[in-house]
Amino acid sequence: MSKTYVDISGNIRLLSFDIDNTLIDFHTFKSNFKNVWETFKTKDVLLAYNTGRLIDDVLNLIDVGVLPAPNYIISGVGTHIYNYDELKVVKEFNNVLDDGWDLNIVEQIINKLSHPISEQPTKFQHAYKRSYYFHNASLDHIAEIEEDFNNANMDVNVVYSGEKFLDILPKYANKGNALHWLLKQLDIKTQEVLVAGDSGNDSAMFDLKGVKGIVVSNAHEELYSYTKHRKVYHAEQEKGDGVIEGLIYFGVFPKEAKVVSGIDHSHDFYIKKELEVIALEDEDEKVALIKEGYFKAVEALKKNITPLGFSACSIEDNVAHGTDENYYSVWARDGAITVIGSLPLSHDKEIHDCQRQTLITLLEHITKNGQIPSNVRIKDNVPDYSGVGGICSIDSGIWVVIAFYEYVSYTKDIDFLREYISDIKETMRWLGAHDSNNDALLEIPEAGDWTDLFGRSYNILYDEILWYRSNVCFGRMLEMLGDYDQAGEYIRWSQVIKKEILQNFWPSTQQKLFQSVSFAEKQFTLGDTSYLIAQTTPFDFSWRCDVLGNVLAFLHGTIDAEKAHQTFKFMLGVGVNDPYPVANVYPVVSPGDPDWRPYYTVNLLNLPNHYHNGGIWPFVGGFWVKFINKLGLKDVAISELYKLALINKEGINHEWEFTEWAHGTTGKPMGKAYQAWSAAQYISACHDLKIIKK
Repeated sequence: MSKTYVDISGNIRLLSFDIDNTLIDFHTFKSNFKNVWETFKTKDVLLAYNTGRLIDDVLNLIDVGVLPAPNYIISGVGTHIYNYDELKVVKEFNNVLDDGWDLNIVEQIINKLSHPISEQPTKFQHAYKRSYYFHNASLDHIAEIEEDFNNANMDVNVVYSGEKFLDILPKYANKGNALHWLLKQLDIKTQEVLVAGDSGNDSAMFDLKGVKGIVVSNAHEELYSYTKHRKVYHAEQEKGDGVIEGLIYFGVFPKEAKVVSGIDHSHDFYIKKELEVIALEDEDEKVALIKEGYFKAVEALKKNITPLGFSACSIEDNVAHGTDENYYSVWARDGAITVIGSLPLSHDKEIHDCQRQTLITLLEHITKNGQIPSNVRIKDNVPDYSGVGGICSIDSGIWVVIAFYEYVSYTKDIDFLREYISDIKETMRWLGAHDSNNDALLEIPEAGDWTDLFGRSYNILYDEILWYRSNVCFGRMLEMLGDYDQAGEYIRWSQVIKKEILQNFWPSTQQKLFQSVSFAEKQFTLGDTSYLIAQTTPFDFSWRCDVLGNVLAFLHGTIDAEKAHQTFKFMLGVGVNDPYPVANVYPVVSPGDPDWRPYYTVNLLNLPNHYHNGGIWPFVGGFWVKFINKLGLKDVAISELYKLALINKEGINHEWEFTEWAHGTTGKPMGKAYQAWSAAQYISACHDLKIIKK
């Protein structure tokens, strides 16, 4: 097994970060960076701010506690360097800037221009920097300004950023040159530097040879375009949280530095009541059952090991009749979720080999146009590309892309990635073809995902969340292979998908609509929700809460912690976790409801509180526990894991059967026994809460 990724490590000795909309919000100054930096900083790494702000402005941000104390400040777009440790300007750098600089001539040339340019306030000006507003300037406009200075024999830097900021600087003045000069004084190599930015005036920092970089998700297109061929990390999060994410990626911060929320919600009414009940419970008793369940889950998982990969359920413990024979298959969706959940057990050769073989079996049956099979029959290795009623399973391919990334990220098996990256790329193209109107969201046929006997279609929350995640995962895999250009394209597109999800699935009376709106969009603004709704179409939408979709939205970073807290309080309040975690949808669909379908009575599967219509799914319960833990409510998460252990212990014939699902109100176990994904996600939840040490 190869463990050679494109090298992102190395001894990083200095950080050079832009401030506005990189470390902090320009308008509100909000940021988690200061708290995280002061918790996890190391003495071996120097911190430098590299900003368009002037020195006094930056010093004020430090004094009022917005930013942590740095070692150096490069201010005025690379026109001053300030040694914060010694509290003085580095005057030697000013001598470099004097060469060829004449402030009066700069002002004369700008004043003669016919373009709509206006001067920025005095606080943004100094002897080596003239700053202006020039809104929506084109590349040709900037080229004309540069030509005017050339004709006047003025060798200057013309820097345009943020689609409105124009800076005229001495020829040696920009963020990159100032940083390079400082590095020489400190005897630090450019390969030992990590930079971060959001706009065009940060691009010069990324020019330094061998420098590593972070581009935050809110970055302007100008910086994306400039850096797409360079070794940069495209963050999934915005501003300071994106920088923290990048610092973890490059190994400057540990994984524990990942920011979720700086707000304590333990005093919220529902959460407070939950914690009061938990305080009365026997902690030792809960942990004992959870640990017993862990080892039973490993046993259940191993019952699903076959020569082709993980079966959906234990073949020897379940008698199949008719269409039930489909369970005797390696399912793309089930198998991928099982691979992801069982990764903490990769040290077990038997389980590791089965994880790998599951992915191989599915990818070896990819079609010419990139479709992953819904399942592959174990007895004869025959693939099936559809589900119930011959309907295509869209989420099968999405889950395989996500699982492949999680597998190679965990195992560091770069050779395995190289072997199958072209197949995964074809799958991404096949999936992308389901965005037929190019709005960044996939159009899903009715019953075309894991709820294969449930009538939802078009833009479905669950599928869109996975589509967002798969674009991130594919981008990360391209980064592992050193293809930063293509990686940036996919990470960038994932941010468009995220924006569309929030725009389309979180109704609000404050929603801003396009000039031409549909009836559905008008209705969409009549109320406010505390969660992402289950489905939208051009004609209508569903106000139901898709529990799995909302849980995955937070786990995969589509929504922030504040929205996730709102969602959690709603789901806790309506009791989706009672009697056990967790029902897959709230409220259920009853006969007479416009969403009711006659086929819900087939095999009596989707009656109210059954199967996909509000049934309890233990594998979703595993994600639910991790969702709560990510919110910072570990005591609640442990209590929910205990309840999950109880339902997994319930069995139809024996204890600890890890059944497929349970009735939504009685909690009686139903479906197949020894379900692979039920066991795997229980295992994953135990490790997430660190109840079981790796």
